[in-house]
Amino acid sequence: MHSDRASTKLKVAAGLGLSFMHLPIILIFIYAFTTEDKSYQWPPPGLTLKWFEVTWNRPDVWEALTLSLKVASISTIIALILGTLCAAAVSRSRFFGREAISLLVILPIALPGIVTGISLRSAFNIADIPFSFWTIVLGHATFCIVVVYNNAVARFRRTSGSLIEASMDLGATSFQTFRHVILPNISTALLAGGMLAFALSFDEVIVTTFTAGQQQTLPIWMLEELVRPRQRPVTNVVAMIVVLVTFLPILGAYYLTRGTDTVAGQGK
Repeated sequence: MHSDRASTKLKVAAGLGLSFMHLPIILIFIYAFTTEDKSYQWPPPGLTLKWFEVTWNRPDVWEALTLSLKVASISTIIALILGTLCAAAVSRSRFFGREAISLLVILPIALPGIVTGISLRSAFNIADIPFSFWTIVLGHATFCIVVVYNNAVARFRRTSGSLIEASMDLGATSFQTFRHVILPNISTALLAGGMLAFALSFDEVIVTTFTAGQQQTLPIWMLEELVRPRQRPVTNVVAMIVVLVTFLPILGAYYLTRGTDTVAGQGK
């Protein structure tokens, strides 16, 4: 009896917590359909689809979206390569200072974004590197590497080293061992890490502010539209796009990593 009451209270508390977190997002979705473009009223005076057409015909939205997609894609590719190499070195080697290196790898995502942004901006200024598309990519790659690294190093540590030794004993080259033994065991972890890195890069604001120069990614465009709004419902429509673009990779990463507790060769 008491356990049933406790379970009900926990469910109510969980529902209230989820409502508190997601109600603002639901309001953004609702206001993307409102007929009023000057202020927020509740309930909305009416609903319309015209703002989706207006957003579709705004070239500044397309430019910002294209830039964000390009930056996120290239940052994710860089993160997949470097993050995987770092994870392989840390998990498969024993050397002095290994834990210190592991800490340094994950440090960029542990630091406040403004600290990372200021340090990157200072480094680019000292090196006399002009702010451009590539400075944004480098800034995003610093924390995207951490996401891939965390996923890959966990999977490497759960993959039995005996599989690699057996492959080499049977005459396989290093590339063949990586392709046929290592990659199948870490592929879902890499894919999940890449999806999370893409989502993280796509909606990044703080680091982008310090490394973008005059260019506008989609989150920076939204920030400026909130400060100097022209058509507020357009900003809400773009916010819906950002939510969907970031939510789908996160959902995909969740399903890819779910049920992967058993790894080939584990425990042997």
